[in-house]
Amino acid sequence: MPSSSAPESGVTGYLAPEGYLPELLAELGDAVTETHGRLVLAKGASRPAAWVANLWRDPRRLPIASIGDAVRQLRAIQRNWVLYSHAHHRRSALIAEQLPKVSAKPLVFGMPAPKAPLGSWTLLAADTLLASPDCTSPFPNGEVSFVENHDMPPSRAYLKLWELFTLLGEHPRPGERCLDLGGSPGGWTWVLQQLGADVVSVDKAPLDPRIAALPRIEVRKESAFALDPASVGGIDWLFSDVVCYPERLLRLVERWLAAADCQRFVCTIKFQGSTDHEIARRFASIPGSRLLHLHHNKHELTWIRFA
Repeated sequence: MPSSSAPESGVTGYLAPEGYLPELLAELGDAVTETHGRLVLAKGASRPAAWVANLWRDPRRLPIASIGDAVRQLRAIQRNWVLYSHAHHRRSALIAEQLPKVSAKPLVFGMPAPKAPLGSWTLLAADTLLASPDCTSPFPNGEVSFVENHDMPPSRAYLKLWELFTLLGEHPRPGERCLDLGGSPGGWTWVLQQLGADVVSVDKAPLDPRIAALPRIEVRKESAFALDPASVGGIDWLFSDVVCYPERLLRLVERWLAAADCQRFVCTIKFQGSTDHEIARRFASIPGSRLLHLHHNKHELTWIRFA
């Protein structure tokens, strides 16, 4: 069967995070043309979408005559490929076995994200393969894992910051001042302190004593929502992993933006019940904003703003 590696005309692939396909479909709306498991094909160039684990920028259909033919065609495009398997699992596995292995070892935090191009592919039918050599995530299907610290962090919430900082290639530096709203039990405060930042941790609930005893941490036992920006002074970063309704978080963010006292924001929007797409759009409309669903997020989005 002849090879055909021409890109799909005017189509982009969006891989939804596990369990959040409905959220992605709601974001893409009428642009959706096909759905293959969690992989959604939509008309047009790539658009901002929060509920996506990996973006397939250059999807192309490859007619294949055999397993060997599939391997040959993928290798002719580039070296590194990762399988997204949603159907024809055995045939897909036989193809994947003949492709170069892509390391999925847990990453040590502080190491940069992989730089080598990592393409994604899936079988649409026994004789048809969909492949995209250009994807946004440097990790297989957008799923990053770390060598975890099981000793100090009082919860696994710290992994969200590790993932975000790894993807951005940017994080607080020694001497910068960070405000951690809703800091208890202390996972995010611990990450920021370990990076060398000075941390003001605010929560009516106590920090884990081991975290509170670390240097460069100021504990303020009060409500994050009642905190007066003027009482804190200058900060370089504002962080919030507070459990609250998204509308209340938006009001808090707007108050701090009005204070014009901080340039970098990292906040978790936690949805309680159904996903509030309108509030997500309001966060996204703030100038300089970006919304994303991290692999370590649950039913929540991470909102960042770097002025």
